Amino acid sequence: MKKVTGIGGIFFKSSDPKAMNEWYKKNLGIPTSDWGASFDWRYDDNPEKKGATAWSTFPETTKHFSPSEKPFMINYVVDDLVALVEELKKEGVTILDEIEDSDYGKFVHILDPEGNKIELWEAKEESL
Repeated sequence: MKKVTGIGGIFFKSSDPKAMNEWYKKNLGIPTSDWGASFDWRYDDNPEKKGATAWSTFPETTKHFSPSEKPFMINYVVDDLVALVEELKKEGVTILDEIEDSDYGKFVHILDPEGNKIELWEAKEESL
């Protein structure tokens, strides 16, 4: 079973997210908006299939990364989130919430052995 197929997002805390977005836009050319940026890509094994990686800053006070104390969170793209979560449960991986089905696809959060919060995402094709 294929598990992670790509990086769906890089999220990090900032003391001033708006200023940080502007810095990245000015100095590195990242086309940021209020929420961040998106980098589009295609799958090597299926060039017709699109993917995207989100890049976003969050306020230092965000609880979005909790219970992790780290100032970042990575989102990984997966093919079959339901099956992967079942495998992770069998391996004793900490699953933080129930699978959420949204307009963008299915999401769930887990913890790695060092307490880093990880977001797993099965994208809906039409959301890319």
